[in-house]
Amino acid sequence: MPFSALAAQLAALDAQGLIRQRRVLESPQSAHVVVNGRDVVAFCSNDYLGIAGDPRLTAAACEGAGRYGVGAGASHLILGHGAAHHALEDALARFVRLPRVLLFSTGYMANIGIVTALTGHNDALFADKLNHASLNDAALLSRADFKRYAHGDLRALGRLLAASRARRKLVISDAVFSMDGDVAPVPELLRLCEQYDAWLLLDDAHGFGVLGASGSGVLQHFGVASARIVYMATLGKAAGVFGAFAAGQPEVIETLVQRARSYIYTTATPPMLAHALLASLNIIAAEDYRREHLARLITGLKRGLAGLRWRLLPSDTAIQPLVIGSSDEAMRVSAALAARGVLVPPIRPPTVAQGTARLRISLSAAHTPEDVAQLVEALQGIEDGFACRD
Repeated sequence: MPFSALAAQLAALDAQGLIRQRRVLESPQSAHVVVNGRDVVAFCSNDYLGIAGDPRLTAAACEGAGRYGVGAGASHLILGHGAAHHALEDALARFVRLPRVLLFSTGYMANIGIVTALTGHNDALFADKLNHASLNDAALLSRADFKRYAHGDLRALGRLLAASRARRKLVISDAVFSMDGDVAPVPELLRLCEQYDAWLLLDDAHGFGVLGASGSGVLQHFGVASARIVYMATLGKAAGVFGAFAAGQPEVIETLVQRARSYIYTTATPPMLAHALLASLNIIAAEDYRREHLARLITGLKRGLAGLRWRLLPSDTAIQPLVIGSSDEAMRVSAALAARGVLVPPIRPPTVAQGTARLRISLSAAHTPEDVAQLVEALQGIEDGFACRD
């Protein structure tokens, strides 16, 4: 059997410092966790509001399990679409102020379903080069003409849109870019879509719950609204549970119900999770102090790391990328942090470009100023050690 070829590929990855490894989390998700038997302060979770381990969500999930059982048992279009799913879709539509919502099992499945249902042959997709892998994979699966523009380059996007004679044009973009932490220029993207008669798909996986006065995401953050927008967000990050949803005009959502294969041909998520998400939405909307605390932590971290030899990318979101450079050095810095009880895994190619390996520092409202100070002091000490070695 051809295992030798696979072994050679794995050995090559290992030699380049690109082997990925799993850690075992032995406690509820929080800022302070037990990983592989050790107590650590973790700066790598997407639990931006610190509610994944909130006892109110646990209680809601237990209540949902008692009312609806655990498994959905079928796809949404057979017999798996329960009252909890329906209530959550209605609540999400009100929360993001869009006419209709459709639940998906994951953000990856949502992007695949949206793009392939709305575009195909004779259509064109226009994508930021730093988009999430799910958007890129969706574009390839759609068989539409796939054009990518340099990150944030609105002039390049305008030229591509102006030159296109496609039947349908769809601009796809992360709202918050997952590895750089910057926010897409949504108003400008929308103006280009209006000018060139295109639709705009926004993946707000890292903005939903965090951006906007009430946490309803990037549209509220910028104060924009348009029938051209198809909005996607995930429910396993700031919302603290699991799943994803698409939101938009009724005709768009009904098209997804009828044509999105990643919605049609999969079992619905457990209804107990949908019930828990109703409690999550209440927390997101009511507890503004979580976003306010998170903003203060972001400011404190940026101030503390300003003088390091490693470059902190410009980001005002919970994602604070510290660019190290080589994969090997990023791994060594991460290991040195782990030895000090601080967990920040390295992000290496192909997830990011060659020469930009980084520590992706993710802040949460569950962190304290003391946690951030511990991270800053640890990085300063590690930097001093690296300077002596140089």
